[in-house]
Amino acid sequence: MTAASAQIEVFIADYLNAAHAAALVGLLDAYASDPAGGGQPLDASVRESLPAALAARPQAFSVLAYDAGQPVGLINCIEGFSTFAARPLVNVHDVVVLPSHRGQRVAQKMFARVEEEARRRGACKLTLEVLSGNAPALRAYEREGFAGYQLDPAFGTAVFLQKKL
Repeated sequence: MTAASAQIEVFIADYLNAAHAAALVGLLDAYASDPAGGGQPLDASVRESLPAALAARPQAFSVLAYDAGQPVGLINCIEGFSTFAARPLVNVHDVVVLPSHRGQRVAQKMFARVEEEARRRGACKLTLEVLSGNAPALRAYEREGFAGYQLDPAFGTAVFLQKKL
């Protein structure tokens, strides 16, 4: 463990705390601006409304990572429901680690806190989506125990699709 990674503090964000809200929006905006996040900053209306919108949803939670008082990582999660297990599941929606802290196991520390919260909520599993070309993220997720989803190998693995409204 490096000296820097020993200083990382990880906790559940309080969306109503101004410092946490600013960290969440700043980190998510950095991710959105990166090519892996789409290459476009968040719209001003999203930056302004996101913390309150998340606070209004009890199924949402976020994990923040700080290094020496500075925000360096974020995971946003939304609770869903598994009909096959009749239990909640937690979808890991965004994973952000600033370039200055990549390779220091910040994501690993945040995922440990996500898993702790998911278990507290009675979740049966964690889910996430990742772009197939994002090899560093894929390796990090595999290290955390994530794997492709399938029911019957004859039908292959699940594919994430979207339809914008």
